[in-house]
Amino acid sequence: MFTRFSASPPAPAPGAAPDLTRRRLLRNGTAAAGALLAAGPLSGCASPAAADASALSVWDLFQGGDGMLMDDMIKAVSKGPQGFEVERTILDWGPSYYTKLAMSAAGGRASDVAIMHLSRLAGYAPGGLLDPFDLDLLAEFGVSQRDFAPAVWSRTQHDGTVYAIPLDVHPFIVFYDKEAADKAGLLDSSGELAPMGSPEALLDAGKALAKATGQKGILFGHVTDTAQTWRQFAAFYAQTGATFTLPDGGPPKIDVDAAVRVVTFMQQLFDGRTNPNNLDYNGAMAGFIGGRGGMIMLGEWELPTLKKSGIPLGAARFPQVFEKPGVYTDSHSFVLPHQENPDPARRRQAHRYVAEMVKQSLTWATAGHIPAYQPVLAEPEYAALDPQSSYADAGEVAVLDPPNWFAGAASNFQNRMCQPLQAALLGNTSAEKAVRQMVREADTLLRQPNPVA
Repeated sequence: MFTRFSASPPAPAPGAAPDLTRRRLLRNGTAAAGALLAAGPLSGCASPAAADASALSVWDLFQGGDGMLMDDMIKAVSKGPQGFEVERTILDWGPSYYTKLAMSAAGGRASDVAIMHLSRLAGYAPGGLLDPFDLDLLAEFGVSQRDFAPAVWSRTQHDGTVYAIPLDVHPFIVFYDKEAADKAGLLDSSGELAPMGSPEALLDAGKALAKATGQKGILFGHVTDTAQTWRQFAAFYAQTGATFTLPDGGPPKIDVDAAVRVVTFMQQLFDGRTNPNNLDYNGAMAGFIGGRGGMIMLGEWELPTLKKSGIPLGAARFPQVFEKPGVYTDSHSFVLPHQENPDPARRRQAHRYVAEMVKQSLTWATAGHIPAYQPVLAEPEYAALDPQSSYADAGEVAVLDPPNWFAGAASNFQNRMCQPLQAALLGNTSAEKAVRQMVREADTLLRQPNPVA
């Protein structure tokens, strides 16, 4: 799907793209190399010049409400004599998006700018599928490293070079019914969810919410989902202070004792009585909206849906129950897909476009996303957003997937971690066996050759 936003014409388009050769595809392939070859013709993946040689071409995966907000942001930066002429291509979210993004870069048909989850960077930057940002050029347009939380900025780099500029931080958080939470005695003097501080406190909160609602306490939909239990596990595991790393060639470096401690707690929390253990994603959403639970663990991206429900809605950073703060997150980030011979003037326009778009992220925040560009967080208009401002500090303690080519959003890694975790929550295996299976799955993935090495 193409969307055109017109303004004053930018710099000329670059020269003709090189042919896709087998040698180049093999050199610049990704973990989905087989899928690349099997994907068939790419929808909306023609050369940017074929669409409009004068427009800055951008790719993203935002549809629905997010897609409309992205339209609003592009329209805002396209106004006036210094505005951009933008050709926006919207592709389907999921593995297919990353397949098409990789193939466009490998085949010399890349857009000027694209959106990528920051957790996927390790699968693209090392293989030459992305071009680095010129930080001096970004600084000229008013954007620099100091404008981003260190926890997020640290993941924008490969070998010390910056390949991504974050637009947002989108964390895994808790939403709660304010009336139920108040009745349960869980709110502080300002009417916000009080800190938990320990596993026992969160268990007690679930019981108090169940009593307050007359139904269930904390809802969590995970059955058949390919990411949910991993998000929860990753947050709690990071809170123990343990590290989860995936060194090339293996073995994975996982603190097994800490992981068993976390999975055991997850089983206690979702015991099938106070807090259900067998809900799928839609079932948990429906239960919370229908008043059958006082709290739900979800991504902040569900805020627009929940606000429409009429619930007296509150939101908070994912509860810290172990020794240190940690919130599982990802980040939609701007990247520069690789081009063989980028035109300097057009590349300069791409940098200016990225700088102007992150400055527009107050609009983006209305959907629940936390602006990664911190000057926006300091604006009174952001502080007035309710409940968004309640979890704004999640970016400071962001925890992303461990960096490796096979990990990240919509990856097989998340799916393979979720399977033993789901089995543990459903009572089909022990915490110890689930963790051992996670270690085996991670080791199997690490033994696969990295296609971009």
